[in-house]
Amino acid sequence: MSIKSKFLNFFKIVFPSTFFELGIFIFFLTAYGILGSYIALNYRIIFDSRIPWDAYFSFDNKAIIMTGGSFERHPLSYYFFNWMRDSVLFFTNGKTDVNFRLILTWLSNFIISLSLVQIYKYLKNIIRLPLLINLLIVFFFSLFSTNILLSFTPETYTYTLFLLVLFNYYTAIKFKKDGKIAGSALVLAGVTIGGLTVTNIVKIFIPIIFEKGLFKSWKKFGNAAFRVILSCGVFILLYLNRIDFKYQNILSKSGEQYEKFSNVKSTPIWDMIYSYFFGGNILFPSFFIREKHNMKGFYFKAIFMETYSTAFAYIFIGLILGFVLWSYFKNFKNKLVQILMISFLVDIAIHCIFRFGLHTSYIYGGHFIFVYPLLIGWLFFAYGDSPKTLSFLTISIGILTVYLLLNNYHRMIDFFEFLNKYYQ
Repeated sequence: MSIKSKFLNFFKIVFPSTFFELGIFIFFLTAYGILGSYIALNYRIIFDSRIPWDAYFSFDNKAIIMTGGSFERHPLSYYFFNWMRDSVLFFTNGKTDVNFRLILTWLSNFIISLSLVQIYKYLKNIIRLPLLINLLIVFFFSLFSTNILLSFTPETYTYTLFLLVLFNYYTAIKFKKDGKIAGSALVLAGVTIGGLTVTNIVKIFIPIIFEKGLFKSWKKFGNAAFRVILSCGVFILLYLNRIDFKYQNILSKSGEQYEKFSNVKSTPIWDMIYSYFFGGNILFPSFFIREKHNMKGFYFKAIFMETYSTAFAYIFIGLILGFVLWSYFKNFKNKLVQILMISFLVDIAIHCIFRFGLHTSYIYGGHFIFVYPLLIGWLFFAYGDSPKTLSFLTISIGILTVYLLLNNYHRMIDFFEFLNKYYQ
């Protein structure tokens, strides 16, 4: 295949390739754009030079935009956000004003809308579901709290969500053709996905385990090992170069971060797992406000999520988890389903077992939330020959969508009350 053909195929995978996909993209770009633009134009919460972190739901907007975040967790994001920040400042004449906020918001909006197109492409081209079911699942996913927040939030999670969905779609295409993940794709994914959040680099190697005949041929196994070593080598060299090869700092800083984010005991662990990790990325709970400071004498109000306070919320999340597990066991022999679930288990281990950042795990949705709609899509696929079950699933997801819409709309009103009071 020529370089030109590869380039065109890349664009067809990444961007809308049909008029219908373009329509989906424009719809969400418009819907999220109205929300984000209103916030950017009327409130300073998206970027306030005095507030480096935590203004809303523990996102680190200013810290990420200005520095790319801590090197031990976001090893290469420094380069990406430096380029992005300088590009935006070029259009705002060096000012971090309302136009600066607006452009940052639309970049986030663009990426999240593109992520939804990727979900649609996976459902349509890989799972091959009917159009109306595709649209129902995509719309359901678009209402998740993670997507709503990331659509106007300039953060690493915003771009990680897109890159992970894209990589899973690319992987699925390769597996549909009985192919393998190209070494160049692994290197690129390692630098971008692992560069934004170091723990996510593990996920790009999961599909290799399922490559056809990997453990039946020394040649194939050696080739796979070479691709993994190559991608790890490039990533490590870039990582070390980023910190001037002072690798001791990685261990010391990582230890500090783990202690800081893993020993919060204000809420029962089971409720943080259920309400924050599994739930907060989908269904907004109620909020509470806390006073914070920027370590330089400036105090500000920050908003955080509570654990769920109603039985309906717990039942809602329980039903979604039930559908996800149902899909997994029903499609247990499907390697693409296994890839999704193992990827999800990486985050479950990090946040629920090792408890890193569990008390604010609702912000980590960009690392795994895409698994929900894709596994629900595979559940529909598994019952393609069972009209009664398909009807049950369609009605169930439809009801859940209505509840999700009403709840998250109500909670966003609470969020705007917070903005009106403290961030005008």
